[in-house]
Amino acid sequence: MTTVSGPAGTPDRAPGAAPHGYAEHKSDHLARLHKVEGQVRGVTRMVDDDRYCVDVLTQISAVTRALQEVALGLLDDHVRHCVTDAARSDPDAGEAKLGELALALRRTLRL
Repeated sequence: MTTVSGPAGTPDRAPGAAPHGYAEHKSDHLARLHKVEGQVRGVTRMVDDDRYCVDVLTQISAVTRALQEVALGLLDDHVRHCVTDAARSDPDAGEAKLGELALALRRTLRL
């Protein structure tokens, strides 16, 4: 089975395979990401306008939290769909997805 390479060389789903686990919440994730984009542009304007340091830091904290919420939502979708489906279909695939989940958590938590 041929897979399509995703961002940063990570394997993506095979052509014709089931949709990603986040497919059901894709519009929610995209809405949050568009909001984050706007927040980042706002922070850029704040720095460009020489706004007070603490105010800029407060907005950066809000952007960081918003991105963390997106990450948590994607992790939740991954566990509920990708990992669960793999574990139900094949113990070896389930083990592989659990390893993938552990790596995703390490990346997300920066451990």
